[in-house]
Amino acid sequence: MVGSSAMVGWIDNQGRAYIKQYYLSNQTSSGVKVDEGKLLTTDVPSAAVLYGDNIYLVFQVKFPLHIARQSVILAFSKISPNKFHLAEHDDKTTLSFDFSSGDSVSTYYPYQLKRNHGAFAIFGWGVLVPLGAIAARYLRHKDPLWYYLHVLVQFLGYIIGFAGVVSGIALYNRTYSNFTTHRSLGISVLALGSLQVIAFFLHPNKDSQVRKCWNQYHHWLGRICIFLAAINIVLGIELSDTNISWKVIYGAIISVMIISTTFLEVMMCTKLPKEGTCNGGLQMPTHHPNS
Repeated sequence: MVGSSAMVGWIDNQGRAYIKQYYLSNQTSSGVKVDEGKLLTTDVPSAAVLYGDNIYLVFQVKFPLHIARQSVILAFSKISPNKFHLAEHDDKTTLSFDFSSGDSVSTYYPYQLKRNHGAFAIFGWGVLVPLGAIAARYLRHKDPLWYYLHVLVQFLGYIIGFAGVVSGIALYNRTYSNFTTHRSLGISVLALGSLQVIAFFLHPNKDSQVRKCWNQYHHWLGRICIFLAAINIVLGIELSDTNISWKVIYGAIISVMIISTTFLEVMMCTKLPKEGTCNGGLQMPTHHPNS
C-alpha cells in the first residue's frame, strides 16, 4: 500500500541473510525506498532465518501509542532483490494481529469475489453486449423485433457488466492489486457503455439533420467498447492466474461469435447486394420504431 512501511527479508544465492525496512512512497519500483520507513525499531537486532522451506523474519518495533489490534499485509516473491531493488510480489494475504493476546486472525483472499468479477464481466461485456450488436445488424429484416432485442440485450449486458465493475472495485479495495492497465481499460469500457446508454435516451428523430452523425457516433462507440472489453477480459484472465477452464470458456465464446458473425455477414452480403449493406464494413441499422 502506498504510504506504508515494510520489513523485507531474504536469503541470497550465497546463503547470506538480509532484512531491510522499505518505504512504499508510490506504486513504481523507484518509489520503493530501502532503509526508509516509519516503523520505529528497537535496539534488538533484526534477523532473517531460513529453517527448512520456511523463512522467518525477527524484528521488534515500538509504537508511540497503545495499539490493541493491527491489520498486517504479508507478501512474498520468488525473486530475491537485485541490489536491494524489490521484485513484484507473487502473492499476498492479510491478517489481523491482536497485540494484547498475541493472537492473529487470517483474512483470506476473496477468491469468490474475484470469480464473481470475472463472471459478470465476461457475461455482461463479453457475451450480451456483442449479442445485442449482432441482433441489430443481422435481424433487421425482423422489424421491429431486432430493435427490441437490441435494446433489451444491450441494457441487460450493461447492467451485468456494471456489476462486474462494482465487484472489481470491491476486489481492488480488498487486495490492492496493482493492475493499472486492467483497471484503466475497465473504467474506459464502463464510460463508453454509459455514453451508449445516454445516447439511447438522446437519439434524434430519423428525419433530423444530425441523425447521420448520431448513427456514426453510436455505431463506432459501440464497436470500440466491444473491442476494448474483449481485450480487457483476456487481460483479466491472464492476470488472475486462474485455471485453464476460464481461458477455454472465453476462447470458445470468442470463436463461436467470430464464426457466426462471419457466416451471417457472408449470407447478408450474398442475399442483399442491392441494399448496400456490405459497404463500409459493419454498418448497423440507422432506424428503429417510433423514431
